[in-house]
Amino acid sequence: MIQFQLKFNTLSTDRVLRVLVACEYSATVRDAFAARGHDAWSCDLLPCDKGGQHIQGNVLDVLDQGWDLMIAHPPCTYLANSGARWLWEDKSRGMKNKERWLQLEQAATFFRAFIDADIPRICIENPIMLSYGLKAVGRRYDQKIQPYQFGHKETKATCLWLKGLDPLQPTTDYKEETMALPAKIRCRLGYLSPSPDRWKLRSKTYDGIAQAMAQQWG
Repeated sequence: MIQFQLKFNTLSTDRVLRVLVACEYSATVRDAFAARGHDAWSCDLLPCDKGGQHIQGNVLDVLDQGWDLMIAHPPCTYLANSGARWLWEDKSRGMKNKERWLQLEQAATFFRAFIDADIPRICIENPIMLSYGLKAVGRRYDQKIQPYQFGHKETKATCLWLKGLDPLQPTTDYKEETMALPAKIRCRLGYLSPSPDRWKLRSKTYDGIAQAMAQQWG
């Protein structure tokens, strides 16, 4: 643990960072950075779930506002591997769902806007992506993390595309304990009952991951 703390110290900075948390309304990541004294703002088309510095609008309009660091959570609906079955009307006959492919391309264009943003330090997170999605965004992810590496005894593979940042270092090792749990507990988000808020609950960043980002990258 002492060696781990020393590594954090080598990544730390004494100055206040201007941090943009793109496509976030929960304020989870924003508040983790704000608690460490940084000038952190969330931005989303939706209003923020709580008070604080939030820009309600199109995040593409504010990418050029002199940010030092951006954590981005672009929508994954049309890029995630879980949606592969919707790309085809009849895959055996090569019949594509044209609307779904168009939505994939639009999602990839939005994703690439974050990759190409003129911001020195960037992290973009998304679930495991379709091979077609990876090809469309033009770049493979740099790191894959799990909640059990950051204090949560759950599984939810999350991929990180990084620019100007070191890989996020795990803060815990709960893999063995997590995998011993029943699937409905360790994969809690995947077993959520249908509800109006299900998508919100599934998209929220785990607190432990947000805290690790703020500690190591802030």
